Amino acid sequence: MNFKSKIILLLLALSCSLVNAQFVKKHGQLSVKGTQLVDKNQNPIVLRGVSLGWHSIWPRFYTEKTVAWLKKDFDCTIVRAAMGIEIGEHPYMKEPDFSKDKIESVIKGAIKSDIYVIIDWHSHNINLKEAKEYFEEISKKYGKYPNVIYEVFNEPDYETWPEVKAYSEEVIKVIRANDPDNIILVGSPKWDQDVNLPAADPIKGYDNLMYTMHFYAATHQKELRDRTDEAIKSGLPIFISESAGMEATGDGSMNYKAWQEYIDWMEARKLSWIVWSVSDKDETCSMLKKSADSEGNWKDEDLKESGLKTREFLKKYNKTN
Repeated sequence: MNFKSKIILLLLALSCSLVNAQFVKKHGQLSVKGTQLVDKNQNPIVLRGVSLGWHSIWPRFYTEKTVAWLKKDFDCTIVRAAMGIEIGEHPYMKEPDFSKDKIESVIKGAIKSDIYVIIDWHSHNINLKEAKEYFEEISKKYGKYPNVIYEVFNEPDYETWPEVKAYSEEVIKVIRANDPDNIILVGSPKWDQDVNLPAADPIKGYDNLMYTMHFYAATHQKELRDRTDEAIKSGLPIFISESAGMEATGDGSMNYKAWQEYIDWMEARKLSWIVWSVSDKDETCSMLKKSADSEGNWKDEDLKESGLKTREFLKKYNKTN
């Protein structure tokens, strides 16, 4: 290869690297067109990334450097900051200032790394007063950044859809007073399984809302995909804000066949997807071993089976962006 050819290849590689490094700069303000998430040019976009584990249990990974590493090594185009509201040693209900600092480290890291970030109110219960206060503050502070996505209720469990809907409408109203544009994600009953309920009675009066569906491939089979397909056909925009390849308990064996079926399904429908979770618990869904540094720079031997496979999937599918 002559010198000129080498220079051309180097410039091409540099160009590709630059595009990848400036993901939000390239895609900008997100919105919802019909049921599809689109970028600033109204082109369909699929976001693929990981969720950090509960901040209240694994706060050590809530650093700007961890986010930078997830962008660099996992090719994440989005991360999810899961703020634990009630459980763990440092829940929001007991340590709000600590909690805010940890979530904001991830938000700042995402803005620096030029990727998107989900601010996730990670609870299974309705805490309307606290949620309104938090989202009022965080939307006022970060609503100007196109990087931000709000998830107002991680996984309702036994609440009815009318209860979840009323709660979500109150929180959405608070966010929209400060941030008229950024995407807001709304959960549904039974751990984000019953997407048919908001499909039959969606929230009205607001733009750029999406509804979350969560799956764990070894537990949730085709029935959940079919239910989600019906919801989409009825006009409900869907975002997969939590998923993985093991059982819904977060433990048990990985089912790679079932996980691949879900990924094929999501890719065919241009659904964005997030994998759970960046944590070091002794369970299948935790991607990291105890040896993993709090600021990234993980070697293969620091990653558990789910971490290695998640990184493989993200590197493969994020090449299409």
